[in-house]
Amino acid sequence: MNYFENYEVWFVTGAQLLYGGDAVISVDAHSNEMVAGLNASGNLPVKVVYKGTANSSAEVSEIFRSANGDTKCVGVITWMHTFSPAKMWIHGLMDFKKPLLHLHTQYNEEIPWNDIDMDFMNLNQSAHGDREFGHITSRLRKPRKVVVGYWKDKSTHQKIAGWMRVAAAWADAQDLRIIRFGDNMNNVAVTDGDKVEAEIRLGYHVDNAPIAKLVPYIEAVTEAEIDTLVAEYERIYDFADDCKKGTEKHQYVRDSAAQEIGLRRFLQEKKAKAFTTSFDELEGMKQLMGFASQRLMAEGYGFGAEGDWKTAALCRTMWVMASGLPGGSSFLEDYTLNFDGEKSSILQAHMLEINPEIAAKKPRVEVHYLGIGDSGTCTRLVFQAHEGEGVAATIVDMGNRFRMIVNEVEVIKPKPLPKLPVACALWIPQPNLEVGAGAWIIAGGTHHSSFSFSVTSEMLEDYAEIADIEMLLIDKKTTIREFKKELKWNELYYMLNKSLR
Repeated sequence: MNYFENYEVWFVTGAQLLYGGDAVISVDAHSNEMVAGLNASGNLPVKVVYKGTANSSAEVSEIFRSANGDTKCVGVITWMHTFSPAKMWIHGLMDFKKPLLHLHTQYNEEIPWNDIDMDFMNLNQSAHGDREFGHITSRLRKPRKVVVGYWKDKSTHQKIAGWMRVAAAWADAQDLRIIRFGDNMNNVAVTDGDKVEAEIRLGYHVDNAPIAKLVPYIEAVTEAEIDTLVAEYERIYDFADDCKKGTEKHQYVRDSAAQEIGLRRFLQEKKAKAFTTSFDELEGMKQLMGFASQRLMAEGYGFGAEGDWKTAALCRTMWVMASGLPGGSSFLEDYTLNFDGEKSSILQAHMLEINPEIAAKKPRVEVHYLGIGDSGTCTRLVFQAHEGEGVAATIVDMGNRFRMIVNEVEVIKPKPLPKLPVACALWIPQPNLEVGAGAWIIAGGTHHSSFSFSVTSEMLEDYAEIADIEMLLIDKKTTIREFKKELKWNELYYMLNKSLR
């Protein structure tokens, strides 16, 4: 399934009528050719739709109004073929509510040195027109992505493609309903936050559902449905000997299958894209829904443990961004440290709920006692994550704003863990454990995170810009001294910004 097939990005060319009818025809022809070329490149996940050349304020306003109202349109790409007076863009930009990408390119790749004349100069003024457009978007404080590069180059396509994924994820978040089974874990601060402001700023809608509401869905699952799903498990996973058919623990696997089917039906009925669980609230349940959570994460449902609705939402958003790309995404949690010089690292795991998409090898179905809360004996998929570079991200509520924290990480191979029957990943936070973990803590980051091998820090930066929230990046260039300065400057910015509103 192509997640993006029902979305489109509109392409709008800026020009004016000053240069005559022939110029208008040429601009339109070039624009059509460019859009066709972008779509034919095979490098873009979302279809580009040419919406014509805008030559007046009325035309600009009409295009942007239509884009706002079209649910298929997740964003608009603008390009100034000629000089396009920026005042004609004011009203349209002021009303525009969706992601915007400003493409600074040119129809021709090189200057035709021997043939260039004033007619060519008048027609091909992107170097001129894009600066005029850039000025008005800056003066309006309009968030946008600026991509500079030749429209046929793969590097340009990759930048546009990343933004498209972000724009689609933003559209997805605007009706992102999160079902919270049980409340936030008692006395935990970082996983909670202002749900009203989150809906205003990010689109998240959080609904509470007592676990008792889910129980009838699970009890209604038939034995035949369980048989079918367990047969699927047997095809795609390895099984521990004591979990196979005819063994004492096989019933736990069947109970997990019933939970998966019932939970999926509940979420589908409620039109929810993410959910949270709590090991302290399991009345009527036979076990914690760890195995079901792992399976549903692989389908694209966002997940957060202990009521962490912000991480559940971000897991969904990052899954959308990464849809169709290799590597996988998952909910993860910082568990324990391994001090080993330059290879010092953090073991990422959780009680049960890690997405099998990030597994290095075929996951193994196991059943073990889980001695926390009311969870009891639980089924789970056990595996270690594959190696590679990725990003860990979180969104925290700082009281006067939401803050996204992003840490680039290197996932490395851990040693065997024969007595730890959970899924896990071992990573080195960049630039190293001392700075990476230190900066994350100084910024107020969560112990939960949303992780991806294929989402990039640039994509998350674009997302934060669209959402108009703070974004902090911890990467190979980070130093604690400069990071602290950034935090202080950001605090001042948001204090002044609030006072000016």
